[in-house]
Amino acid sequence: MATVPPVLVLHVLLAACAAAVDAAAAGSSKVPAIYVFGDSTADVGNNNYLPGSDVPRANFPHNGVDFPTSRPTGRFSNGYNGVDFLAVNMGFKRSPPPFLAVANKTNKQVYRGLLGVNFASAGSGILDTTGSSIIPLSKQVEQFAFVQRNISSRVGNGAAADALLSRSLFLVSTGGNDLFAFFSRNSTPPDADKQRFVANLVALYQNHVKALYVLGARKFAVIDVPPIGCCPYPRSLHPLGACIDVLNELARGFNKGVKAAMHGLSLSFQGLRYSVGSSHAVVQNIMKHPQRLGFKDVTTACCGSGRFNGESGCTPNATLCDNRHEYLFWDLLHPTHATSKLAAAAIYNGSLHFAAPINFRQLVEDDRY
Repeated sequence: MATVPPVLVLHVLLAACAAAVDAAAAGSSKVPAIYVFGDSTADVGNNNYLPGSDVPRANFPHNGVDFPTSRPTGRFSNGYNGVDFLAVNMGFKRSPPPFLAVANKTNKQVYRGLLGVNFASAGSGILDTTGSSIIPLSKQVEQFAFVQRNISSRVGNGAAADALLSRSLFLVSTGGNDLFAFFSRNSTPPDADKQRFVANLVALYQNHVKALYVLGARKFAVIDVPPIGCCPYPRSLHPLGACIDVLNELARGFNKGVKAAMHGLSLSFQGLRYSVGSSHAVVQNIMKHPQRLGFKDVTTACCGSGRFNGESGCTPNATLCDNRHEYLFWDLLHPTHATSKLAAAAIYNGSLHFAAPINFRQLVEDDRY
């Protein structure tokens, strides 16, 4: 039997995406809750609540211009991000609320954690040393432990809380900032240094997953790192405007390590199920076949300034494109609403090329708990 090229799979998913999202939005949620961990690819406003001028933020125009309320929310996007679309596919309205939005209110609000919480923080990483004035992944896990204690108190007994969490989805999207930080320290690192750094990063990633497992997580939906060397910012650094190969090599190495690590954990920890969704494969296919997938510009940011609109972020004074749905990139590092919609469709419903060993839909529908 002939293999269907990934671009054709994406094309079919793109055509069906609107109908699938509408159907999911009209239905009931397919998991009790979603708990989200990660960086700016998943942040829906946590950084809005952090003090300091160094905090990466997106709570100003032109961000959010295509959000349902046409206002900035803290998402690094013109509209929804990938986590929002994945949540919609699971029957939710969008991503669960930012942890700091509910934690800063009454305990009754914190109990909304029964439906999920988003802990992601732009600029954060797997390493505590990645980023500054943000919430690293280790702290996000601690914040979930706080929510878990509240859930246990709310539900009334440990067994009921365990049952709820075991059927919930734990979504993790992180790693890119750690790779950028490593590259910024040495743009031409020896192979041995790259391999050692990636191995250490994957080992720490494993530890964070184990900590969540101990707290009751069983279903892990992991998003890998896209070809970050092809974002507008790295391109702006290249003399010829090409992708930065070292960054893409680091991303490939990290993704391979995470896949192997998650497989190993699934063998060692009873009841652990997982899927690794490949934003890397989606972005690669869009860059190879842009017009077939509805895109016209896969190198320049829709919103920004300088070379490739990638030398600074999307600020109120930045240049803004008109045809936002035809751009792969929203700003110097992040995808557009249109890209996120396609990526979520591929990861949720697509083939092994876009999510493995099963897709997110199959993970969500796994009812062995």
